[in-house]
Amino acid sequence: MNALMLATLLSCLAAAAAVAWAILERGRAARSEMRARLLEANAETLAAQAAQSAQAVAEALVQRATESFQAQERVAQARMEEKLKPVAESLAKFQACVTEAEKARAAETGGLKQQLEALLTATAATQAEARKLSTALRRGAGVQGRWGEQMLRNVLELAGLKARIDFEEQVHAETDGGARRPDVVVRLPGGGAFVIDAKCSLNGFLEAQDAAEEGAREAGYQRHAQSVKTHVQSLAAKAYWDQFEASPDFVAMFVPGDAFLAAALERLPDLMTEAMERRVILVTPTTLFALCKAVAYGWRVEKQALNAAETAALGRELYKRLSVMGGHVAGVGKALEAAVGRYNQFVASLETQVLTQARRFEDLASDHEGRRLPEPPTVDVGARPLTKLVAEEPPRATILTVKAPAPTSAA
Repeated sequence: MNALMLATLLSCLAAAAAVAWAILERGRAARSEMRARLLEANAETLAAQAAQSAQAVAEALVQRATESFQAQERVAQARMEEKLKPVAESLAKFQACVTEAEKARAAETGGLKQQLEALLTATAATQAEARKLSTALRRGAGVQGRWGEQMLRNVLELAGLKARIDFEEQVHAETDGGARRPDVVVRLPGGGAFVIDAKCSLNGFLEAQDAAEEGAREAGYQRHAQSVKTHVQSLAAKAYWDQFEASPDFVAMFVPGDAFLAAALERLPDLMTEAMERRVILVTPTTLFALCKAVAYGWRVEKQALNAAETAALGRELYKRLSVMGGHVAGVGKALEAAVGRYNQFVASLETQVLTQARRFEDLASDHEGRRLPEPPTVDVGARPLTKLVAEEPPRATILTVKAPAPTSAA
């Protein structure tokens, strides 16, 4: 009984111990689970806090890095601006220069445009005048002759020659072959003269200019060349050089344009040589201008020579007159010396013959009211002779400058 009870008690104690152990294990498991949950919650909290802290730190680091980068960027930009400041100033100056150049170019372009417009206007006017001249020249030889005479007159005046002084127009001359009337007679220094004829037919040249076909144009130029040759022959036959004294043995045939003469010489290359053999010189405005310039220069040289001769004559006449005046001055000097001698003689006579007698009144204590007889002075300095001027004929073309003598204190 006791064993059964003991076994039962032991069983109860074992059961109670098992239940207690089970309860303890369950509590331990619960506590472990709760602890695990708490740890997990703490881990999540710590993770969240760590994430928040890391994010805050990252944001702070990013903000600090951003601010550092911005500061560095500002410093770099300031340094870059400081380094690029001369370049910017140079670019500004370059821009100003470009602007000024653009303004100048615009102004010049505007001026050039105006000049081109003026040139076009002048060209159009010239073409219109040329058409009018061409139309007028086709009217006949009279119009061509008057135009040639006007061109000749213009060239002579441009060369410095004056009408009715240095050249005469339409001079009438009587010869054995009849009356002659050259267009212009140019006077030469020394009394010479040469004749210029301005009559030249231009019909063939004008017809060639208006011709549309090459054959007709060449035919017109051939007629023009033949016309010039014919006029050379007729002008040589007049022999103007025999009608004027001291005239060179040639006559100048004036062609009023270089193109006219060039067209004729192109068809007749020997025309110039043939004309010179006939004592006819073919001249255009260019060559005639040079020839008349030489004539004007000769007139200036002759005028200078005449002025020099007249100056020399005036110098000789002045010298003669100065010589005569010097003779008068010498006569005045001699008269002054004679007057001084007479004065000294008068003073000597006054002292020896008169004053000695007059002083006796003082010795006799006569009443002379306190007045004393003065001592008359003598003149010891004579007149200065004139030695720089002699009455001699000076050499020709020599002018002497006469310098008057300086006056002395005694004179």
